[in-house]
Amino acid sequence: MLVSVISSPASARLGERLAQLIHSKALTATTVEVARREVVYGCLDRDRSIYLIERGQVKAIVPSREGKECLLDIYSAGDVFGELCLVGDTRTEMVSAMTPVALKRMPAGQVVAAMGDADLRDEMVRHMAGRLFERQQLIAGLVTEDSEYRLAAVLLHLGRKLGRREAHLLQIQEKITQEELSAMVGTTRSRVGYFLKRFRNAGLVNRGPGCFMAIHEPRLQSFIAQGYAAQPRPSAFPRQRTAA
Repeated sequence: MLVSVISSPASARLGERLAQLIHSKALTATTVEVARREVVYGCLDRDRSIYLIERGQVKAIVPSREGKECLLDIYSAGDVFGELCLVGDTRTEMVSAMTPVALKRMPAGQVVAAMGDADLRDEMVRHMAGRLFERQQLIAGLVTEDSEYRLAAVLLHLGRKLGRREAHLLQIQEKITQEELSAMVGTTRSRVGYFLKRFRNAGLVNRGPGCFMAIHEPRLQSFIAQGYAAQPRPSAFPRQRTAA
């Protein structure tokens, strides 16, 4: 079920260990500054580097031959990406900056050599397993869930990954467009807008003070797990009257 889609803490722990090795000079890294909307690397680029985000947000996109885009995920400070270069030189996705970004770029060969460090090796295995789990959940959701519930699961995933927690709310600071959400969910922008309006009416999400979106975590999780019938505010989704 899509409710189990959560952000894995393994990426953050891997990022922490890589940062420690860079700081101790056990691992060489280059600092890279990327402006908003600029590309870190493109699909089919030959790039043998692994990246650690120090500041900002990036998105990973897989384009189709028809020109459509699937937004795989959004990564923020402390996240690691680009690790698939360990299985091939050619990139299968494009990564671009959603905000001004500061990165640490590490040659893949040096990261592999540094895996003599047991802590790094363990965290890399956990990180790769966590990413595999997330991709399996994404595929399962595309096959078994309708687009409204996929959107709810994506918002919960992003809130837990990118948001600042305040009581029962997850507050996402940076704007995520409806086009970007539609590329993650696999539906149209207009459907995303329609579903977001329903979510706001039901009190699942809202625009919070000083943030792009405030997600009511318990309500949204309950919605995903149990459907509309579980919501304590049934008036938010009025039933259509049938003719007598």
